[in-house]
Amino acid sequence: MNSKFGFKKPSLILLGSAIFLSLALSSYQTVNRWGEAAFLLGKAFSFGYSDPREADFVPIFDGKSLEGWEFDPAYWKVTDGAIHGETTAENPLKANTFIIWKGGELDDFELKMDYWISETGNSGVQYRSDLFTEVPYALRGYQADIDGGNRYTGQNYEERKRTTLAYRGQKTRITSQPDSISNLRDFVVRNAWKGLNLVEDIEDRAELGQLIKAGDWNSIHIVAQGNVLKHYVNGTLMSEVHDEDSKNRMLKGLMGMQMHVGPPMTIKFRNIQLKKM
Repeated sequence: MNSKFGFKKPSLILLGSAIFLSLALSSYQTVNRWGEAAFLLGKAFSFGYSDPREADFVPIFDGKSLEGWEFDPAYWKVTDGAIHGETTAENPLKANTFIIWKGGELDDFELKMDYWISETGNSGVQYRSDLFTEVPYALRGYQADIDGGNRYTGQNYEERKRTTLAYRGQKTRITSQPDSISNLRDFVVRNAWKGLNLVEDIEDRAELGQLIKAGDWNSIHIVAQGNVLKHYVNGTLMSEVHDEDSKNRMLKGLMGMQMHVGPPMTIKFRNIQLKKM
């Protein structure tokens, strides 16, 4: 007997079977794709996944020696795969000292590393800097600040020049001193540059400080591109500087890590990775 729409029953059966088969195949392919994705994801985690965005980072510390670095051996060594800086009551510092990378000047780059600092420690990662020749192993320029008391970690402090350019939690625009002022220190008040112009608060300073682990390893990440300088700690943006001070800014320079004068301290750095842009 013909159906209401003029199809014979065998035709309806064949059509229904075809639709069922098509849906089943589509469902199988979808499941199969998800299964394949899950398999590949599992394989990546099993054998070590390499993020393409990380591919251009190269290690600049081999974890075994200080080859490729310039430093005062009285204060720097390698222990347990880390660059280890230490002062003691018997071996204090008379001036800030740095371990300086001998790979040349950097302009636009990203730099990542882990650090550990003692409670009394004062340190930082120096970049786009020049040699301060009046003191051995000394640099002058931008610094991603690090301290054991966690008051300053993440801020942008310019060593031996314009001092604080951005406190933790700030995005700033830096302008130059008036032409009538030739001595940079005459344009500094309470250890901060008078040309520090607050653009916006990134986040509450104290809340950002809560993300930094005391007495443990933390990660620091510096992005320097053109006149924009960003400091991240444990993956969170801590400060951002837009340096419009064409008189004093540096667009390239040396890189190193600092130990500050003061009470006995320990600072360690490991997993140091650099990407040039």
